[in-house]
Amino acid sequence: MLISILIFLVSFLAFILSAICGGGASFLLIPTLGVILPTAEVPAALTLGTATNSVSRIIVFWKNIRWKMVAWFIPPAIPAVWLGAKLLVYLNPVYVEMLIGIYLLTNLPMIFRKKAKPVAVREKHMAGVAVIGALTGFISGLTGAVGLLFNRFYLTRNLHKDEIIATRAANELLLHLIKLFLYASFGLLTSRVLLYGVLLSVAAILASLATKKVLTFLSETLFQKIGYVAMVLSGVLMFGSAVRHISDSNHLVLSFSPVTGGHEATVQWNQSSFVLELEYDEGFELERKVSFNEVPVAVQELVTLLTQGSKRYMIEEVFGFRKHYYELYVIEDKKVVKYDINQ
Repeated sequence: MLISILIFLVSFLAFILSAICGGGASFLLIPTLGVILPTAEVPAALTLGTATNSVSRIIVFWKNIRWKMVAWFIPPAIPAVWLGAKLLVYLNPVYVEMLIGIYLLTNLPMIFRKKAKPVAVREKHMAGVAVIGALTGFISGLTGAVGLLFNRFYLTRNLHKDEIIATRAANELLLHLIKLFLYASFGLLTSRVLLYGVLLSVAAILASLATKKVLTFLSETLFQKIGYVAMVLSGVLMFGSAVRHISDSNHLVLSFSPVTGGHEATVQWNQSSFVLELEYDEGFELERKVSFNEVPVAVQELVTLLTQGSKRYMIEEVFGFRKHYYELYVIEDKKVVKYDINQ
């Protein structure tokens, strides 16, 4: 019960912020939903909430919709959203979310810029709207969220704040409905997804009604600044969440320790282990543990010769600046003997 209340409050605030900055509720909710839902189910739950959010915004801001942009946006987005949703079955969206987070962080300088001269939306520029539609559809189908990813496109066009909110909602509604159909056909609309999706939907409706009042207190300049701030904050949240999921699923462990004449950092990834070593007299070296069968035949012959009479040994492959060799560690009478083997 407490988790449901928390999700409702976070969703309500996220949808209001999303309207004010031209997008972003999904990016803010991905880390929240990721705590209670499997990664593959998060996009489906998000889509239920964002679809309801788009419907309510269209009703509230109907007169502000730029229909010509909608007409160019939707046709290329439809096949792209199918492709993204189809790949969701085969790809882990966490890696895509990490890249999106990095991209959003690149908008940090825009917060401190003076207001750029807006670009008028003319007929000859509508091809750019079609490209944005295709990219939006693909990434939306794959991750369930793209709101802030293309926020700069809307903010740099000659659109007022009400027009941005209304046009985005009209552009994205059909995509949300298509995604819901696809997620259902892929078996991703579980009872748990429906429960939290309905919770998000109620929060979205109430947030749309509150947004109309909030906008009256914001100037166009402040509206844009909030948009860029939200992009950067969402980038931080999304990148951090993606890194955490990747680290947990791949058993990532980092450790640092001093060694004779320098320092070393050890990285463990699944069953692999890598060591980055800095020796003050030799520079940086990257080491990784390898098996007997992974080394060249010439090195195998030397290892066989040096390990005669010993069953315990370890081989490391070492890469450095203009050097590549192997280190052999042989345990003899509770002592470790090290050999450097050049190819």
